[in-house]
Amino acid sequence: MPLITEPAALAGLVTREVRTGARDGAPTRIAVARRTYPTDQADLWSALTTLERIPRWFMPITGTLEVGGRYQLEGNANGVVERCDAPKLFAVTWEMGPQVSWLTVTLTPVAEGTELELVHEAAIDPGMWDQFGPGAVGVGWDLALLGLGMHLSSGDPVDPEVALTLHRTPEGREFIRTAATGWGAAATADGDDPAAARAAAEQTFAFYTTEPEGDTES
Repeated sequence: MPLITEPAALAGLVTREVRTGARDGAPTRIAVARRTYPTDQADLWSALTTLERIPRWFMPITGTLEVGGRYQLEGNANGVVERCDAPKLFAVTWEMGPQVSWLTVTLTPVAEGTELELVHEAAIDPGMWDQFGPGAVGVGWDLALLGLGMHLSSGDPVDPEVALTLHRTPEGREFIRTAATGWGAAATADGDDPAAARAAAEQTFAFYTTEPEGDTES
């Protein structure tokens, strides 16, 4: 039985947008992802902001999730909670080594449940953007939002083995390709050269589906 079914349709649940911005006089690019979940605002807020619940769909986390507190995702980003307006909005820094970017998540009740809007803003690294475009960060968030949906639909934790091997399955590869293509189209809509955006989407797909050297299936 496949890990996910109808992967293109699942990827299509996310609306993707790319914007051009600026912070402190420096140019930025902004990846925006929106998805509606069939649950209420309080439940979605709990899934996103509870230390005990976040690992059920994302990754282990430690820290203090209140304004001014720091968090650490195991083996990944850390940062500072800059704003928390429960159950509507939170904003954090997203720090990877010396690189700092900014993440804002907004929850809005809608007829179908609750819309989640994720906005990730980063200073432009021309080399990274030319190679991968917004998909470098965008596809990662697509996969996180997929895991969130799986958790919300069952209430159970997502099997870590499922998350770690999804990119090896035909269904997972189709999901990643659809998401990467969507981010390329969003970059084109924001003014990027269409051919360059398509090439960056292909590079993103390869990045997310190629096994690290020395990492083979047992």
